[in-house]
Amino acid sequence: MGFLQGKRALIVGLATDRSIAWGIAQAMHGQGAELAFAHIERMTDRVVPLARQLGSDITFVMDVAEDEQIAKGFAHLKSRWDAFDILVHAVAFAPREALTGNFIDATTREGFHIAHDISSYSLTALARASLPFMHGRAGSIVTLSYLGAVRSIPGYNVMGLAKASLEANVRFLAADLGPQGVRVNAISAGPIKTLSAAGIPGLRKMLSHVAATAPIKRNVTIEDVGNAAAFLCSELAAGVSGEVLYVDGGYHTVGMSFPSDSDSA
Repeated sequence: MGFLQGKRALIVGLATDRSIAWGIAQAMHGQGAELAFAHIERMTDRVVPLARQLGSDITFVMDVAEDEQIAKGFAHLKSRWDAFDILVHAVAFAPREALTGNFIDATTREGFHIAHDISSYSLTALARASLPFMHGRAGSIVTLSYLGAVRSIPGYNVMGLAKASLEANVRFLAADLGPQGVRVNAISAGPIKTLSAAGIPGLRKMLSHVAATAPIKRNVTIEDVGNAAAFLCSELAAGVSGEVLYVDGGYHTVGMSFPSDSDSA
């Protein structure tokens, strides 16, 4: 029996089988959780078959940028589930032009607003909508951050600011919802070649650098992140809230690296 047996998880933001959300879904399913999926409309043909692979027929379209869409999505979920225990927020977006060029030239008022609205505010909106479903249960919310929240990363631009906002969001939500029995945490994952990451310039160089520099000498996988998320949302992590858990092979702990003898030979 898995450590999420009897739990129900709503996963928001699944796109493809290379998504971090897919790694989380697989890990939670493997630990016994029932799953439901909310996604953007253009991903329907991809998400529905993936959900079926994990024994779920609960999938619905929800645009987190619109309050009406969130209300409609949760109303649909209510027709299937009267309660659930876990919310996975795997949502982030910035216009492609905001991730091209240097920060000051690429960052516009509109791009700033969009990045923060979808990547950070949506966590608050989804947490609010989830609360009635989590009433009286040991609820858990987990979201996905990145090192760009606390370090400048070439090309990450306004998404770094949005992730910083997201991490602050986690802390405020954790303080607000803790008395109601709901824990809120984030995972700061190392770079992974996903659909959303494909929009970041220099991703291949980034992956190569991190693999060479991180203490574990490899890039992390969606399975690595999925297992960490399953743990955070289980009773095994009952004492953890308001935390940003780094799943990056220790890369964020390294201050300097040097070429190995074989590299310099």
